Amino acid sequence: MRPFIYERAPSRNAAMQAVTAAVDTKASYLAGGTTLLDLMKLDVMRPQHVIDINALERTVHGRIELDRNGLRLGALVRMADAADHPDIQQQYPVIAQSLQLAASQQLRNMASLGGNVLQRTRCTYFRDVSYAACNKRNPGSGCAALDGFNRMHAVLGTSDHCIATYAGDFGHALIALDASIDLVGPDGTRTIPFAELHRLPSDTPDQETTLRPGELIVSFTVPAAPWTRRSLYLKVRDRQSYEFALASAAIALDQQDGTVRDVRIALGGISTVPWRAVEAETVLRGKAIDEDSVAAAADAAFVGAKGHGHNDFKVELGKRTLSRALQQAAALEI
Repeated sequence: MRPFIYERAPSRNAAMQAVTAAVDTKASYLAGGTTLLDLMKLDVMRPQHVIDINALERTVHGRIELDRNGLRLGALVRMADAADHPDIQQQYPVIAQSLQLAASQQLRNMASLGGNVLQRTRCTYFRDVSYAACNKRNPGSGCAALDGFNRMHAVLGTSDHCIATYAGDFGHALIALDASIDLVGPDGTRTIPFAELHRLPSDTPDQETTLRPGELIVSFTVPAAPWTRRSLYLKVRDRQSYEFALASAAIALDQQDGTVRDVRIALGGISTVPWRAVEAETVLRGKAIDEDSVAAAADAAFVGAKGHGHNDFKVELGKRTLSRALQQAAALEI
């Protein structure tokens, strides 16, 4: 690990001042540190200034608020606290499940929600600096995964410059539920749809989000809706404990008398960013959840999917995961 300056910010204003003062150096905010510290030890991230923002947990950044209008989750809420919250488990089960199925209990106790959605890929070629060709780490150097071992890599949202999979689970629940995200930075505050936070790799894979320099995530807001209670997160992985998804599906379903009035679908483990399957949603509206409709939705979700050899199986696995998740959501008793 390289030398760096550590500063503990006692307030939001102090954090903003610190990041502004460090504008000419590489600065990073520190919350749970479960991603940042790993990448610093691997020499992948090299911040010269680390600003600890955990004191903000005592403010709106660390609160869980739920009322008839929806759910608000502070960015410094720990994953375990949100996953274990009884009202979230009952009214927004897809959120609780996406967090419960992520990482180990020890990591969930430490990791923040804001840090979780910003976690970086687990692509071996990104995390091992002995590989020179990684456009995320060294822009313009190439993508070693394209012709390398790419079993865990993405089949949706890829480009000729990057096929790294987005590793998170919680982000798929948020994008499925039309969440928004509140931000604050040196230039003020703003709110954007969560769907606009992450960038597709295109020809600039190193630019992973739309965050402006020095911006902090304050909170996530999930609106109340008829589909939030009939929701679930299904994760398929190589082993049942502490493993990233090969394929996953976040489903939120509003059905009446067996007919889909509305549905929200997000897919994980197979995409470069949190992935909303809008085409699949369109196929299902007004229909019953049956073998034919879920097969048609699964096919629609993977139009344009592209395997790269070792990960070709993910297309079929992703379809089966989505089909199974839809059938389970339809069968829920709420």
